[in-house]
Amino acid sequence: MSMNRDEVRKALIDCILAVAPEANFSEVRPDRPVRDQLDIDSFDFLTILQHLHEKIGVDVPESDYGKMITLDGSVDYLMRRVAKR
Repeated sequence: MSMNRDEVRKALIDCILAVAPEANFSEVRPDRPVRDQLDIDSFDFLTILQHLHEKIGVDVPESDYGKMITLDGSVDYLMRRVAKR
């Protein structure tokens, strides 16, 4: 399944909203740490990664968590992972 950038971004936002339904993405800066902006703890972050696996079939190894800091960085990383499938 090929996905464009907008589809990957929407999938990521949907997965975040599944864990943090109060998140207001009109106020989230795409170049700042998402977890800090939305007060997402480690458990919630792992839950988001599980949702991403179920939704788009991408696994994020622990060694790559640092690539999932900002919204833009996360989308860039996920785009590379989707392209490798």
